[in-house]
Amino acid sequence: ATHGLVTLFARVWRWTSKDKDTSTARKTQQDVLGTAGQDFDVVDRFAGKALLVHPLRQSNGVDNVWIHTCCAHRALLVHRLRPLVGWTSYDIHSKYHWGPGKMNVHDLPTPSLILDANHVESNLSKMAQALPGAALRPHVKAHKCTGLAKRQAAAGHQNFTCATIREMEVMAEAGLGHDLLLANEVLDASRLGALDARVTVAIDSQETLDAAVSGGVREVMIDVNVGLPRCGCKPEDAGPLADAARKAGLSVRGVMGYEGHIVGIADREERERRCEESMVLLLDAHRQTGGEVISAGGTGTYDCNRWATEIQAGSYVLMDTAYRALGHPFVQALWLWLRVISVSEKYAVADGGLKCLGMDHGNPTLAEGKVWFCSDEHLTFAPEGKVRVGDHVRVTPAHIDPSLAYHERIFVVEGETVVDEWPIDMRGW
Repeated sequence: ATHGLVTLFARVWRWTSKDKDTSTARKTQQDVLGTAGQDFDVVDRFAGKALLVHPLRQSNGVDNVWIHTCCAHRALLVHRLRPLVGWTSYDIHSKYHWGPGKMNVHDLPTPSLILDANHVESNLSKMAQALPGAALRPHVKAHKCTGLAKRQAAAGHQNFTCATIREMEVMAEAGLGHDLLLANEVLDASRLGALDARVTVAIDSQETLDAAVSGGVREVMIDVNVGLPRCGCKPEDAGPLADAARKAGLSVRGVMGYEGHIVGIADREERERRCEESMVLLLDAHRQTGGEVISAGGTGTYDCNRWATEIQAGSYVLMDTAYRALGHPFVQALWLWLRVISVSEKYAVADGGLKCLGMDHGNPTLAEGKVWFCSDEHLTFAPEGKVRVGDHVRVTPAHIDPSLAYHERIFVVEGETVVDEWPIDMRGW
């Protein structure tokens, strides 16, 4: 870390020491030394001499240092991330931009994720009106980004659902641990028991109950199978499992069950009918277990599940083609930003494919044409009009959750201006 800081300072010094304006040189040196309290891990990748260095703190709480170079307005952003394995490091990458917060979206590297800040605010507002406060427990697996989670909390949703222990840890570290539910079974809960947060974990068997006890978790929900062939006990087994949990010293907060097999049904009447069938099973289990919470649902059933006390929706904040097909009021807020790298007579190819998109719900879409197929690093499409090599295309994922997990960051835009950058800091397990 010390070597990295020395390297950074030396490069700034080599430039500023030649500057005729010694006051500018001194100020630049002070700006760099002002960051000395941070741990830098700076790789020697600077391609130009630094002209100005100054620390910034973005709205998401991430410490940044912009290093403007004298060559073509090129800037390097030294940007602290929380890596997957848990130690502090810095990610360094180059950008062309016209000053802090003024980079144009066309100058971003591709593939990149771009998020429309105004669309996100619209979606947050609509959901806060539909399910205010504790009626919604947003599922962070949809975005894995504390920058977004903080905005969900600001919209009034203080309780969160997580899918992995890693998500629970990062949420707690970010000060978002008011009430965290791990809606998944685990066999080693020791990391959960160590968190400075209110932690609840799903259990569906004696083995997962024992794991909660041995890991130091004190609150559980009984996970009930309501039709999706995944985790969850039989409804008739929920009561005995709750009794065993209480006997082991655990607090049983209630039941949870995910009607994931019906959230994507296009016909609303059928979706409502089958949602009710699933919730009949969950309510039966709840009568046996007791507790104040009946947790269920998702973006697909947020407006027709009238039985749950809280809904675990997540995709609503960003959306994808699968959920947009249901006619919900939420707007698409995130896209994959690509460039055309090859053009043929009947098709064109953009520079992103299977390794940056979730494909389990089918092909993505784009306004510029029809997608034929995706391969590892290519998206082949039939353009509706004339496209040229170098053109940008905006691709809408069919499934937002796995698409986000492929990426390290989201670029926040207003129109064509990049105004912020949020790390996808809950990746990993």
